[in-house]
Amino acid sequence: MSNIYKLTLISLLAAICVIGRIGFQFLPNIQPVTTIIIITSAMLGVFPGISIAIISTYLTNLFLGMGIWTIWQMIGWSFIALLSGLLGKRQINNRSIILFTVFSFLAAYIYGLIVNLGTFTYAGNFIAYYLAGIPFDSMHAIGNVGFMLVLYPILTKLLKKQEKYYI
Repeated sequence: MSNIYKLTLISLLAAICVIGRIGFQFLPNIQPVTTIIIITSAMLGVFPGISIAIISTYLTNLFLGMGIWTIWQMIGWSFIALLSGLLGKRQINNRSIILFTVFSFLAAYIYGLIVNLGTFTYAGNFIAYYLAGIPFDSMHAIGNVGFMLVLYPILTKLLKKQEKYYI
């Protein structure tokens, strides 16, 4: 029973990521995916976070456009899930929102670096390619902070009830 429950929870969180990413596509690089992956990985572990990263990236790119960047997006968000899982080893309390908000801001630049490392070959010059992407990474970072401030209190409250299934 608990494996089905875990799969259902991962599927629902991935569906929220898909809806959020497609729903906010009119704003460049602003979507709730990174924030949901960070919170989920910190509270439930690395595996659910990586699962959500891969599922939501694949499904949203079916709608938004599939390409070589899809693999690098999966790798980038999976790396964020890994870091978040390590960060989540700390006790999550009311002051954790500050830590996770700062991390979500930095995660946008980490994610952007990973995606740029995988796709810069189109530009030929990594430094120029990376510098051209900084405004988009900055929009991602600002969006992450906004989503973290809104979603952290809600998701932590909901996921604390679910932690017993992941221990």
